[in-house]
Amino acid sequence: MVELNGSTLTLKDIKAVLFDKAMVSASPASMERVVKSRAAVDRIVEQQKVVYGINTGFGKFSDVLINAEDVEELQLNLIHSHACGVGEPFPEEVSRAMLLLRANALIKGYSGVRPVIIERLIDLINAEIHPVIPQQGSLGASGDLAPLSHLALVLMGEGEVFYKGERIPGIQALSKEGIAPIVLQAKEGLALINGTQAMTAMGVVNYLEAEQVALESEMIASITMEALRGIMDAFDEDVHLARGYSQQTEVAKRIREYLSDSGLTTSQGEIRVQDAYSLRCIPQVHGASWQALDYVKEKLEIEINAATDNPLIFDDGAKIISGGNFHGQPIALAMDFMKIAVAELANISERRIERLVNPQLNDLPPFLSPQPGLQSGAMIMQYAAASLVSENKTLAHPASVDSIPSSANQEDHVSMGTIGSRHAHQIIQNARRVLAIELICALQGAEFQGVEKMASRTRVFYDKSREIVPSITKDRIFSKDIEAAAVWLKELDWAAYGLTRAEAKA
Repeated sequence: MVELNGSTLTLKDIKAVLFDKAMVSASPASMERVVKSRAAVDRIVEQQKVVYGINTGFGKFSDVLINAEDVEELQLNLIHSHACGVGEPFPEEVSRAMLLLRANALIKGYSGVRPVIIERLIDLINAEIHPVIPQQGSLGASGDLAPLSHLALVLMGEGEVFYKGERIPGIQALSKEGIAPIVLQAKEGLALINGTQAMTAMGVVNYLEAEQVALESEMIASITMEALRGIMDAFDEDVHLARGYSQQTEVAKRIREYLSDSGLTTSQGEIRVQDAYSLRCIPQVHGASWQALDYVKEKLEIEINAATDNPLIFDDGAKIISGGNFHGQPIALAMDFMKIAVAELANISERRIERLVNPQLNDLPPFLSPQPGLQSGAMIMQYAAASLVSENKTLAHPASVDSIPSSANQEDHVSMGTIGSRHAHQIIQNARRVLAIELICALQGAEFQGVEKMASRTRVFYDKSREIVPSITKDRIFSKDIEAAAVWLKELDWAAYGLTRAEAKA
């Protein structure tokens, strides 16, 4: 059970809710703060004080006063008009994460919603009712307005959901689970949509996948080291301590551990004096990507517990401030950084693929072909990897450097963070497929060099990989192998192989 209080949610908790379907509850003490915050909103409505978002219009309409009898209609109109998302829906796990993160933000007690709003968000999570939320249409300030509006529709008994493997109207799923739709009251519509939960939810899922991709890249690179008889001296701890980056030192340590008893790796001068950078500089390049991922993790851990609503209610309503916590710039920059970090893991992987297939750069059969000339072997797999990394380079262009004014220039700088998070997700999927190609080629190269000489840890991974991708004894439709390997890498239980980062740090 994961209990929400607005302050202590962790990435581990989110992972448990998203993938292990852990149940969610609300902290009673936190809900007391919610009640007090709501009482402040009710007083404002009763006393007819003019406060943005409670009894005014929105954006450029912030100076338009709304009559008390029209406050509920104001919230309904807000959600309907802002539900402008387009394109393919977010993955279900992202929609689920958005429910969780919005509930955690509202339970902080700064937003003025009734407890029932938070209870309904949690009901949807526990019933596995996931709103269908189009991916495109958010500027990332004032928050993820369009995506979160599609989430809010479901609370009202509208919109569509993913439920038990089907895409159905939201009201049908609510009825099947005995969940009553909500009529939004003052400020509640705005509180539901004014935040960064779309980009942050996508960012959390991205980080969890990127972390695994980075770990995968090290094991796969280790098998490539064996296939190419790589030189281990470059991984000596003294080399990396001399530079001082902890992440670089940790990568080198993990590679040394994976290859500690290998009979295929070599020493300086044994076969050659130096390896190419794509082998020799694995700790430096992969380590730098880990540095970026650590930055991303730090920002996500803050944002998942942040109050991103506007206005915010303090001191039981004594202070209500219209600010800008909905602006997604911190996550926008983090997502752009993540894009570059993961793209680089794919870039260096593609260069190792080239070294595995190019007969001018190794002592393996040309293109790892069982019959060079008659059979092309892995030739076109390298083409596919090159295409994927080239696509990543276009996706890695930072979204956060763009801004288009909106709401008649009232909202004149926006983050585009949701675009960055979506592009980061695409880069991660591409990178995993590049690593799948490197894995296929590395397995074949290690087979030519002698599997019996592999290190014990890489040999275990080799044997398991061969259950997914058989040895190349004849040309076949390699697209199937690439996809099978990519799916396996995504679903792999790395703890079963002891390939966690925490272990490497110990």
